[in-house]
Amino acid sequence: MKALVIAGGLPQIELIKQLKDRGIEALLADGSPNAVARPYCDKFFHVDVFDMEAIKNIAIKEKVDFLITVCADQVLLVVAKVSEVLGLPCYIDYETCQNVSDKIRMKRIFKANGIPTTDYVETDHLDMDVIGKLNYPLVVKPVDAYSSKGVRKAENLEELKQYYEEAHKISRSGGVIVEEFFAGDEISVDAFVVNGKAHVLNVTNSEKVKDKDRFVIFRGRYPVKASEAVMRQIEEICQKIADGFGLVNAPLLVQLLHNGDKVSVLEFCARTGGNMKYLLIKYASGVDVIGATIDITLGKEPDLSKKTKSYHVVVNDFIYCQPGVFDHFEGFEELEKEGIINEFHPVRIKGTEMRGVTSSSDRIAGMNIVADSIEQYNEKLRQINNTVKVMDAEGNDIMRHDLLPELK
Repeated sequence: MKALVIAGGLPQIELIKQLKDRGIEALLADGSPNAVARPYCDKFFHVDVFDMEAIKNIAIKEKVDFLITVCADQVLLVVAKVSEVLGLPCYIDYETCQNVSDKIRMKRIFKANGIPTTDYVETDHLDMDVIGKLNYPLVVKPVDAYSSKGVRKAENLEELKQYYEEAHKISRSGGVIVEEFFAGDEISVDAFVVNGKAHVLNVTNSEKVKDKDRFVIFRGRYPVKASEAVMRQIEEICQKIADGFGLVNAPLLVQLLHNGDKVSVLEFCARTGGNMKYLLIKYASGVDVIGATIDITLGKEPDLSKKTKSYHVVVNDFIYCQPGVFDHFEGFEELEKEGIINEFHPVRIKGTEMRGVTSSSDRIAGMNIVADSIEQYNEKLRQINNTVKVMDAEGNDIMRHDLLPELK
């Protein structure tokens, strides 16, 4: 068999490895010639991953048996559409994929199915007669962006106008959603729908940079800090999403906020969590969601059994930098060999210009840390913070060490 993997980020490395372990030839298409997954594939295509015609032509020419991606909701649209046109297997059809990838469509279905979410308006221009019905603060989002790009919180009309224009430029369709802000702690839910039944696999806290108007995640942590009432609502919400969106076999990533026992769903995707999320799930619950995604793509019932030891504390910490030109890492590999860092994964190459922290795509690396207690995790973190550096071309440590606070 032959598979065409779309997008070549960190999770696609694991995807490609597992495809090849199954005896499947793995081709890779990515918009960057320096895609981190490129060294692992059997054949590479440098192409815009959102160019459906180009992706379709590659699939035809190479006579692939299926297309696949993980951890990328906008790319999933391309996979679903091309698969549908060519009659190739895919776990989600294009119409459903549009519903789960477009934030306006998603909000409509949330409201129609009693899924708790904030009030919003959908508009293709800054219509204050409509937006004026909402209460500040307001959150502005491009309807079809990713990695928190263009998501800003506006406290007043002046900020609203500025952020709306920014979101409008970022959105490929030009669509923007404006919604009321819900104050609370963010929770990330990883689930899998099997034969229409939603199974919650892992629930974690998402910690974000304390910025007045941006929402950039710097850490995912397990176990989650949430009440039993919130956990019960999470189970109900996942099933409502599966029912409301007509999902039969699919991964789910649900992002929500909670304030006490009150919950508001931000959004969800019919995909596995991005970047290193598959590692957090693997070490917290023992389940291999990458393998399960391959299973459902091939029409098999996904294997949700535990495949690895689960730990009491599992944390994905993301490394960000001050602005500068990246040169090299120091200390990470040594601590990984010692077992202080469970896994370390760089996602940028030497010479990359780092812009600071504006969205999740500004990460330069990530590390997974496992521990038997919060105290043990904090002890490891102190050793990491005192040892590692991210050096720029001029010999300066530009790493944001302040974004590695100890757990409480």
